[in-house]
Amino acid sequence: MGDPKRQRKRFETPRYPWFRGELDAELSVIGQYGLRNKRELWRSRAALSKYRVAARSLLGIPQESREKREKELLKKLSGLGMISETATLDDVLDLSIQDIMERRLQTIVLRKGLASTPQQARQVVTHGHISVGERRITVPGYLVSRGEEETVTYARSSPVSNTSHPLRKSVEAAALKASAGPGLRPREVVERG
Repeated sequence: MGDPKRQRKRFETPRYPWFRGELDAELSVIGQYGLRNKRELWRSRAALSKYRVAARSLLGIPQESREKREKELLKKLSGLGMISETATLDDVLDLSIQDIMERRLQTIVLRKGLASTPQQARQVVTHGHISVGERRITVPGYLVSRGEEETVTYARSSPVSNTSHPLRKSVEAAALKASAGPGLRPREVVERG
């Protein structure tokens, strides 16, 4: 046993850190999901690896003895929304890093339209303006389960929960601009412009 205060590494670094293809792929994912650094990506990759290793080990044991553990793994991953409820172990092996990234609170906030950019979504979460159910969560990497996804909103006690807050207005304007299409501008922008 170790000291409970000592933090341990929850990720593994790439085997070939200076491989050009790997660097480009990492930077692409970091930019797309607004991650702070590569450690967050590596942490998600380690979690994905853990699930895939568990699935491979279950495939290697006889069917009778693996049923309970297989159901537990599939139930956990379907509860997190990474796989469908009728998935098999082969679907677990097909998981990618994007499947985990799409379940992060930061990404859910962006997809629900509570922020206009991944960086803004991260800022809103870390500043405590987002709640999941009744709990205020300040960790952008929090994995949102399928049941909690509908309860992701602005925190009641946050000033951002007021509809006249400047952040809410800028998010609505960005959504309006995105829905108008690339060549069209919303009426309000044209009148002011």
